[in-house]
Amino acid sequence: MSATPPVFDGHNDVLLKLWRAEEEGKSPEDLFIEGAGGHLDLPRMQAGGLGGGFFACFVPNDGFSMGFGREEGQTGYDVPLPEELSRARALEVTMAEAGILLRLQARGALTVVRTAAEIEACLAEGRIAAILHIEGAEAIDPDFRALDVLEAAGLRSLGPVWSRNNIWGHGAPFRFPSSPDAGPGLTDLGRELVRECDRRRIMIDLSHLTEKGFWDVAEVSSRPLVATHSNAHAICPHARNLTDRQLDAIRETDGMVGVNLATGFLRPDGRMAAMETLDDLVAHFAYLIERVGEDRVGLGSDFDGARIPSPIGDAAGLPSLRTALTEAGMGGALLDKLCWKNWTRVLKATWGA
Repeated sequence: MSATPPVFDGHNDVLLKLWRAEEEGKSPEDLFIEGAGGHLDLPRMQAGGLGGGFFACFVPNDGFSMGFGREEGQTGYDVPLPEELSRARALEVTMAEAGILLRLQARGALTVVRTAAEIEACLAEGRIAAILHIEGAEAIDPDFRALDVLEAAGLRSLGPVWSRNNIWGHGAPFRFPSSPDAGPGLTDLGRELVRECDRRRIMIDLSHLTEKGFWDVAEVSSRPLVATHSNAHAICPHARNLTDRQLDAIRETDGMVGVNLATGFLRPDGRMAAMETLDDLVAHFAYLIERVGEDRVGLGSDFDGARIPSPIGDAAGLPSLRTALTEAGMGGALLDKLCWKNWTRVLKATWGA
């Protein structure tokens, strides 16, 4: 199986894993470079041809588990939204995770990129390209002082919420079956955040927003609509997935969808259970291509943040994805688009470079 073309990925949670290791007294830089376990580290990225992606700064809730939806015969679930975070805690962990990313750059393990041209150069030269991303903007204050600092550090992508509420808006629950129309949308402050990010050309990520929040962003923003790690609601009716109407809006703004490898967002039964084939994953790719067009679909793996299909396993298993897509008629020039070119296209349109 081939490790080419390179893959550029819409979402990973490796910084959370490395931050937790640092809290235990380990070196996150050494772990990433030498082999950190889990889904993502430098050896696995190199083995699978994963050339980079969005590295999320995410602050977890103590005691919250993603272990729901795994029981045999389960027909649905509705997980309460985790409690809101204090800004002090969010700022502490976000800065720690961003610091890990910058230290990885200092060690030569990756390059923090700010333009699409830099991504393309990294992919051509075999260097890992990393976008600094925030998943849930609790660390940012209403005066945007923290945003100033994070932008200077390389922040180029931001999800206003994770699946919990904050001062910016409301999160989509982990609920199946469910419409994504599961609560209010952006607050007035959230609308200001979107305007500010538009002005700075920081991409807004629609994943984890309620459907109302999605439409609020669509109303306020002048940039392409992008969901970095969400799937097709028509196949898997989960509150985290995108309806046909949302997909149509993404197509109309020349936006982008990154296909999430989390099994609970892929399987038609919504269970966060094992997947022994890639059939459902390929079905989401095919459906999204038909709905939004072949220039607007890519990968948003959720590596180190979700249970993923067994044939892939971790970043080293990405050749299995390339093979499955090729065998389903999505090879050649289309495979190049799905693996990386669509991401650089939409980022160039959003960032202006």
